Amino acid sequence: MNSFSNPRDTWNQRYAAEHYVFGESPNAYLQSQVAHLVPGHALAVADGEGRNGVWLAEQGLVVDAFDFSENAIRKAKALAQMRQVQVDFSVSDWQSFHWQEAHYDNVVGIFFQFANAADRQQIFARMDACLKPGGTLLIQGYTPRQLDFNTGGPGKLEHLYDEDLLLKAFGHYDILDLRTYEAELSEGTGHQGMSGLLGFTARKKK
Repeated sequence: MNSFSNPRDTWNQRYAAEHYVFGESPNAYLQSQVAHLVPGHALAVADGEGRNGVWLAEQGLVVDAFDFSENAIRKAKALAQMRQVQVDFSVSDWQSFHWQEAHYDNVVGIFFQFANAADRQQIFARMDACLKPGGTLLIQGYTPRQLDFNTGGPGKLEHLYDEDLLLKAFGHYDILDLRTYEAELSEGTGHQGMSGLLGFTARKKK
């Protein structure tokens, strides 16, 4: 995960594995915040092999999801078919994705820590713009503490999150849950072991 020179090739190679690199079960933090999800339409940002987008569909939401890896989306579609839910998956990077303004009731980003500071600012702005007033934004990411654990994540300090970063980007939201914590992750072979984590759930003000 430390190869940023050609990330699409790096991830396509990683997702070429037969197994689901990050497992087939949804992220635990996402599951813990299910009560805050708003009925309607959800977007799963950089959804990889689809575990979170599929789970969102299982909650009765209409789900769009994208990832720039063709191999990831191929596996995501197979997972949705296996679980008998419908998700509109597309192969796209964040720059090319059609971010429809005020279109989604929920925007979910789980471990999408491929972006440098400048790109991340743009991604956060697009996530904000595509979320309806009254909608829920949910983000899970690694904190700098993750560099000590080395159990997943980008391994680059500037790609990691802290609470101030999220509050600066989304301070105009009503914060529903914000926590910095350590927990044991078991998400496929990709995220295994004690991890430094940040969870952020907030509602866009009407």
